[in-house]
Amino acid sequence: MIQVLSSAWALLLGMGLLMVGNGLQGTILGVRGEIEGFSTLEMSFVMSAYFLGFLGGSRLAPEMIRRVGHVRVFAALASFISAVMIMYPMLADPIAWALGRVVIGFCFSGVYVTAESWLNNAASNENRGQALSLYMIVQMTGIISAQALVLVGDPAGYETFVIASILVSVSFAPILLSISPTPAFDTTKPMTLKKLLETSPLGCVGMFLLGGVFSAQFGMAAVFGARAGLSLVEISTFVAAFYIGAVVLQYPLGWFSDRMDRRFLILLVALAGAGGATIAMMMGGSFPILLASAFLIGGTSNPLYSLLIAHANDFLEYEDMAAASGGLVFINGLGAIAGPLITGWLMGDAIFGPSGFFLFIAALLLAMALYALYRTTQRASIPVDETGTMSTLYPTSSPVALEVAQEVAIEAAEAEQAEQEDA
Repeated sequence: MIQVLSSAWALLLGMGLLMVGNGLQGTILGVRGEIEGFSTLEMSFVMSAYFLGFLGGSRLAPEMIRRVGHVRVFAALASFISAVMIMYPMLADPIAWALGRVVIGFCFSGVYVTAESWLNNAASNENRGQALSLYMIVQMTGIISAQALVLVGDPAGYETFVIASILVSVSFAPILLSISPTPAFDTTKPMTLKKLLETSPLGCVGMFLLGGVFSAQFGMAAVFGARAGLSLVEISTFVAAFYIGAVVLQYPLGWFSDRMDRRFLILLVALAGAGGATIAMMMGGSFPILLASAFLIGGTSNPLYSLLIAHANDFLEYEDMAAASGGLVFINGLGAIAGPLITGWLMGDAIFGPSGFFLFIAALLLAMALYALYRTTQRASIPVDETGTMSTLYPTSSPVALEVAQEVAIEAAEAEQAEQEDA
């Protein structure tokens, strides 16, 4: 771990600051939209636009990096992100915000691709898994820390947006000024979605449903808080609870994942998340209940991302794992685009009101649990000692991080096989 920090501290510091800025802008927009009088449906289009841009960036960023290099892509995307964050309070219009969110999503996706390929280059075969885990911890810590900064300025003013812009601008300084050499960039040709679906139906369906769950929690949690009449302190605490749950429960669930049938664990975890959302929908008038439900939803939905990828890997040949990563991210992105739109419609006053936020999450997680149950009847389970190791990943990851995780899983499996042969 010390070796990882010494070789990649600038990148990790920069990504931490970047995630603080990203987490801050996502929450403050939900609050500011309520102040500006935007409807829930308008805010759902604004929040969905981020994931549309993110999906586009994950497809186009590799080609941009190959054409002009890591440093230029970093600098260009940073300037766009900073400019859009300043634009929000100046152009308080849902259409302008939606267009800005497309740009923000595209740029952040490109930044993640660049940073994760850089991190992979800085790590060695011996510490690549540790580097990836540390990177994911930095990401979640940044988003959680951002919620405290929501309270620093008046959401009706400029201060919070300026802080987010400054954080993003400063985040690139340690990366661009680092003496670490820029890596050669290459990505694997993706597997066709048809082949991926045939190989792992639960992995594909689960990733699509989970995309809707994550985008609802990432994009609409603050909108829910504002619509439900929570104070600014309560909204920031509520949003933070999702990601605190993700950090706390990721590793215990990973431990179980390597010791039992992953389909059954996916079923149990999805049911737990659906139960937490149902409780919040029925008893959401109590703020402690809201916090406990947010913790449980975040603590189940985020680890499900890693679980589904690990489950898909169990049915893939080693040489196909990296190719499958791009398809899994794409499927997740399609679900993420639809998530805020459906959530916003359900949260409309004429439909279910604010409780529609939890209804949507509960429905998707319940559908995932039922499909996992169905899949247990369609194919025999793989013996636990023949499954790969689950790597820690979050839905903010780009295809590059997934490829790195696949490499780590392959290396771990090969090392375990060599130990068994020696014994």
